Amino acid sequence: MPGYETWSDAERKEVNDVLETGILMRYGFDGPRKGIWKAKELEEAICQTFGCKHAQLVSSGTAALTTAMSAVGIGYGDEVILPSFTFVASFEAVLSVGAVPVFADVDDCLTLNPDAVRNAITSKTKCVMPVHMCGSMADMDALQSICREHKLLLLEDACQSIGGSYKGKKLGTIGDAGTFSFDFVKTITCAEGGVVMTNREDVYIHSDGYTDHGHDHKGVDRGADLHPFIGYNFRISELHAAVGLAQIKKLDDFLSIQKKNHTALKNMLASVPEISFRRIPDASGDSCTFLSWFLPTEEITRAVVAEMKAQNILAGNFYWYDNNWHYIRKWDHLKNSVTLNALHPELKAAVMHHASKDFSASDAVMGRCVSTAIGLLWTEEQLKTKGEQMVNVIRKVLSQQKTFA
Repeated sequence: MPGYETWSDAERKEVNDVLETGILMRYGFDGPRKGIWKAKELEEAICQTFGCKHAQLVSSGTAALTTAMSAVGIGYGDEVILPSFTFVASFEAVLSVGAVPVFADVDDCLTLNPDAVRNAITSKTKCVMPVHMCGSMADMDALQSICREHKLLLLEDACQSIGGSYKGKKLGTIGDAGTFSFDFVKTITCAEGGVVMTNREDVYIHSDGYTDHGHDHKGVDRGADLHPFIGYNFRISELHAAVGLAQIKKLDDFLSIQKKNHTALKNMLASVPEISFRRIPDASGDSCTFLSWFLPTEEITRAVVAEMKAQNILAGNFYWYDNNWHYIRKWDHLKNSVTLNALHPELKAAVMHHASKDFSASDAVMGRCVSTAIGLLWTEEQLKTKGEQMVNVIRKVLSQQKTFA
């Protein structure tokens, strides 16, 4: 799954280009950098690869979300609807702009349930933020329809689905803005980094300034730049951008390998009648970073996970229901609104209220789900062995369950 698996001379070459100039900052120093602009080059490559008009590189996927929210005008008191299954950065970014994260249940797509989104809308709702988890997409037709009906912003968190698409459009380019993460375990890595993508010029201009202390970047002298608004430092370095520039050239190969391995593993697991698979609104657009599968009950799923652990084959298989990072059930720090800085009492109360609601519909999905990360370097023999070991464990547990029933 992650691009770091294929580190090669291509990344070293791009990084060395930067090191030879000694100019590690993406802005300024026009003369000494000798025409080396890795961040600009990567932004152009992102626009060309994913079909968006604008791309603004930042220091992380979290910074990308925060920037995108600020750029589209989300702020204090606004409500942002997001799924109960995501990464903690999603709600952290909402809080960073003073908005309220409102969680909605997921369905068997492992993303926002459109009916749950409708039920979560209030007079304070400003944005719907689908999170395209584990390589695949939300039901974007349904969510776009809801946003149009209620005049809401649509912000895509596509950090886990680089290269995925929905009906011919790349994930992250469908809404008002979209984001990728380029951290160490993403399909494309910069080691650390992220990007805001948009087809709206105003959102791009806001993102460009917001990530660099509000600089308008209209001249060649940073000291003479105007600051139309307050910004922060979310800049990516030339070194990180250089890594990403090499990686993006490999994306098609990454996706091809993932799809091949994903298909092979799915075919092996499909031999077990009790296994079902994640519903994907557009199967042709799955980036195939994970194969997500379901067992009939939480009890059986837990037993399979325990047996996989006992046989030392759990690595790369994720039971999100017990995960501290990705599912709301374990987010006690959010439910208790534990922050180092004081939140406004109204915001704190709203956060605690929305994070502590009933998510039994999500539990019914996540308690039965395991996601298997798809490796880029698996040999055919390794893939065959992995699939056989997983199938054997599952059949063993199912047989035991029937015996004890």
